[in-house]
Amino acid sequence: MTAQALRILVVLPMYGGSLPIGRYCARALTDLGHTVRVFEAPALYPAFTGLGKLDLTPARKGPLEAAFLQVVAQAIWAQAEELAPQLVLALAQAPMSRNLLQRFRRAGVRTAMWFVEDYRLFTYWQTYAPLYDFFAVIQKEPFLAELAAIGQPHALYLPLAALPEFHKPLALSPGEQREYGSDIAFLGAGYPNRRLAFRPLAGRDFKIWGSDWEGEPLLARNIQRGGSRIGEEESVKIYNAAKVNLNLHSSVSAKELVSHGDFVNPRTFELAAMGAFQLVDRRTLMDGLFGPDELATFESPEEFYQKIDYFLAHPEEREAIARRARERVLAEHTYERRMQTLLMAMEQELGPWRSEAREGAEAPELDAALREELARLTASLGLPPHAPFEDVMDRLRRRTGPLSATETALLFLDEWRRQYTK
Repeated sequence: MTAQALRILVVLPMYGGSLPIGRYCARALTDLGHTVRVFEAPALYPAFTGLGKLDLTPARKGPLEAAFLQVVAQAIWAQAEELAPQLVLALAQAPMSRNLLQRFRRAGVRTAMWFVEDYRLFTYWQTYAPLYDFFAVIQKEPFLAELAAIGQPHALYLPLAALPEFHKPLALSPGEQREYGSDIAFLGAGYPNRRLAFRPLAGRDFKIWGSDWEGEPLLARNIQRGGSRIGEEESVKIYNAAKVNLNLHSSVSAKELVSHGDFVNPRTFELAAMGAFQLVDRRTLMDGLFGPDELATFESPEEFYQKIDYFLAHPEEREAIARRARERVLAEHTYERRMQTLLMAMEQELGPWRSEAREGAEAPELDAALREELARLTASLGLPPHAPFEDVMDRLRRRTGPLSATETALLFLDEWRRQYTK
């Protein structure tokens, strides 16, 4: 990884599948030693959706929603002003406007997006990709060539990953095993191809978790909690409890059960990191990520149903495959590895990261007692002994509770510096 500790602002989307991925990125960057702040766009989502509940015509509601998103962009800029980041990392669907991206570029702040979506279905990248300094994607060609053609030469294939400290094996209580356990399980939205694939399993010990399963009377008894959404923490329990986790990539077409697509979804890495067995449809980019004996795959409906029965009858094989998949993910497919790859690629293509240190400036000599007190303070803030002053101030401003005399003096000094060095 880059040897330099960076200040990074991670901008989350207001909702959607890339939201937890953004949180995993922020956690991984923090664990790598960077100073990270997260723009919590989801906190603004209720206000945004509230506009849609007003009794307004589309002609009046549209400008209001646009104005609201401009306020969100101003809030992102305000948070960036406090942190003074060297990098703003946005996840797919993050509320980053054109004007905001141009403003960051003028200010010399690097921006990157991790576009963790299918570029064929979500085409807004055509407008925004050239405005980012760097664009990471989960697909290869022809996407990379198309990005270069519209003016984004700094693109990187960056597949998804898992967060081992979160996506991990769990020892479930007997009550949890009864609640979550089943022979077969699926967690996810009710896309057309999944509805088609799961109907023949309706009479079996099969639990379906997640939303958007309305209008499926045949599967009604299999759908858990009336199709309510499942949180990330609970999903780990569900995956750990099932004997065979079905991992069928989504498709908006009901004509084919298996889409034969390219990118590998996050569920593949997360299940593997937990040591949970999965049966996953084969993807064209899978060979570069997992070995042939590390995942149980299928390429046709016939193979799908046959392998469900086979692996339910062979628990030893399930366990061996799941163990090998977990070993692969822990070695190669973690969010720490992905963030290291991203930062290194950005430095190689865009040049060294901006440093705030003044050349030739020397730190003043401090007496031993003060040095010791400052060391205790930086340690209590979760920072290394020689952390930059800006990083100390960022952590200190977010701390709650009474301030010590030293902390008060540092905050006063920072306010003075901000006022008189503009």
